Amino acid sequence: MERIQIGEVSLEVLTAGEGPPLLFLHGGDYFLQNRDFIEKLARHWRVIVPRHPGFGQSERPDGFRTVHDLAYLYLDLLERQDLRNVMLVGSSLGGWIALEMCVRCVERIGCLALIDALGVKFGGREERDIADIYALPGDELLRRTFFDPRRAVPDYARLDDAEATAIVRDRAATALYGWRPYMHNPGLRQWLHRVRVPTLVLWGDNDGIVAPGYSEKLCRSLPDAKFELIREAGHYPQIERSDEVVDAIERFARAEVLR
Repeated sequence: MERIQIGEVSLEVLTAGEGPPLLFLHGGDYFLQNRDFIEKLARHWRVIVPRHPGFGQSERPDGFRTVHDLAYLYLDLLERQDLRNVMLVGSSLGGWIALEMCVRCVERIGCLALIDALGVKFGGREERDIADIYALPGDELLRRTFFDPRRAVPDYARLDDAEATAIVRDRAATALYGWRPYMHNPGLRQWLHRVRVPTLVLWGDNDGIVAPGYSEKLCRSLPDAKFELIREAGHYPQIERSDEVVDAIERFARAEVLR
């Protein structure tokens, strides 16, 4: 991990591999579980993975309280690093950030891949699109999150103090950014037509965090989107089925170059 300064924000950033730039925006939890996925992406791209402000060792200025702040921050990152034709990949909370970036500006973004993205409200006022992860019993939350929790969930008892502290910071920051309104932007749906880049919507077939039909509605709401289901995977298919997810992203990127 290295540090880069974007305005007043000091970001912890992981960079790996060589090739075209890929910006990966992680979800709200299980960051270390993405390592295998990142290593495989690095075979094809120069992968840039920032830790969102308030997560890990990245500082969060007092003014950073919404996903909108994160979206503008990463648009600044693309500009300051002079990154162009970027493959933007977002998982869960990171997918929400990616969508907020794209409705604002896609000048430096070539393609978008969304992995079980949050952030959009499709149901009615009294309908829940996204499960309340803070109200669910622990066992049920794990069953909703992973196809096979026994294989995917880390043994927290074996983590050192630094890793345990990072997980606590991640969860606290996720609550801060996504608490009110809960894990979505009420106005985002009406602006999805502005996501004017080729988009791949990837979804775990056992995702119990979002409501049934959410993924298909998201795909239909985007102007140029393809949908692909990842078998035997929950809310984080890049953790449970990293090979399949990387292959899907690589095929999608190659097809867009040839199109």
